[in-house]
Amino acid sequence: MKHSRVFVCMTLASLLNASSAFAATQLHLQRFFGACDAEYGKSTDVSAAEGECGIMTTLINKFSAEHPDIEVKVSTVEWPGYDQLTAQMASRTPPDLVTMHNSVIADYQSRDLILPIDDILATAKVDKSVFTPTAQNGVVRNEKMYGLPIDTWTMLYHINTKLMKQAGLMDASGKPVLPTTPDELLKQARQFKKATGKPYFVQILSNETAAYARLFYTYMFQQGAEIFKDPTHIQLSTPEAKNIVSLFKQIYDEGLTTKNMDYPATVSAFSNGEGGILLNGNWLLGTYDAESHKATSALYESYAAVPYPQLYKAKAATYVDGHSWVMPNKEHSQDELAAIGAFYKFMADNDFQWSRTGHLPSVKAVLEKPEFQALPQRTNLMDVTKIGTGLPSKVERQFAIQDIIGEELAAAITGAKDIDSALADAESRVNEMLANL
Repeated sequence: MKHSRVFVCMTLASLLNASSAFAATQLHLQRFFGACDAEYGKSTDVSAAEGECGIMTTLINKFSAEHPDIEVKVSTVEWPGYDQLTAQMASRTPPDLVTMHNSVIADYQSRDLILPIDDILATAKVDKSVFTPTAQNGVVRNEKMYGLPIDTWTMLYHINTKLMKQAGLMDASGKPVLPTTPDELLKQARQFKKATGKPYFVQILSNETAAYARLFYTYMFQQGAEIFKDPTHIQLSTPEAKNIVSLFKQIYDEGLTTKNMDYPATVSAFSNGEGGILLNGNWLLGTYDAESHKATSALYESYAAVPYPQLYKAKAATYVDGHSWVMPNKEHSQDELAAIGAFYKFMADNDFQWSRTGHLPSVKAVLEKPEFQALPQRTNLMDVTKIGTGLPSKVERQFAIQDIIGEELAAAITGAKDIDSALADAESRVNEMLANL
């Protein structure tokens, strides 16, 4: 009988221990930013991680280590992952949290497919006022927050300062001389090509629609143009739009830019010193800073980065978007909601680490940190968190709009269409799509 009692006690203890193990709250995270488990799958040293994938993977690992009562399951999707997310929502099996571009939030929020998180932030003691105005604008819809903003990103002039110096376009303090008007842009681009024999711009013009659209938005904002009359009506047959397309068509026609290059080709071409200024995002800051420290690189001690310059004076602005963690609409227990709140607080508290990717921080206090300001090129980018501007928050299908505008601008700039026809076609295509939502 003694053996029986011992066995029963051991069995009860085992069941209680198993029950305790099973009681861990599950948190299913779904994200993009790539897969790098071979290098960072077990790492929790965030300060040693590099790049979007490395830093995000290590942040999640660190959160798991600090919250043993939460079982974190991570699914990594191909960028941007929205087709998969939509299918999951249709089958009512969405993750608990998912990475999303702020420009996409309206697509899901307008259909109640994601939930506001204000109450969760309040319970987790995350004060909404800690976020920059630009970050808040990215996630607020109908005065509620529909995601935890983790960054702001924008497009930059990545500059080869050695070639700029050769062209006489560096000032006495060693900073690049940048255009302040469209005429100055043309003058400097011609001066650069004459002095170096190379194109002023390195641009993505093949298998790409986003680059021209993002540039277009920036210079429409700077002219004070109202791109949308309301969330379902765009207006592109305007003098402001024609100003931009005419300028970049002239740059193309005069050979002041690279041609027929896709995304990887432009990244490589700039690394190899084949042009003066690459038009691409802030996520490449780390890559090119590393190149600038290699004695064998064309960028050795010759790299700078700044936001797109102000060519028009109506409004200080540059196009921005951002990434956030949103919460799909599904039932959650109180423990699951608490786990989500803990994750949100952790990400807000570690915003500096994510800002090392090149993305600008969403938390205002990070901008003041000496360690942030010491990161390469960051002091050049501070104004973006104040003047960064996105499309109106209620505009849906912003990725699709970007594709349409990019296609039509490319047709006009390369001469496949005349400018007026391209702008009219872009306007009608976008409005037709928005009318059928």
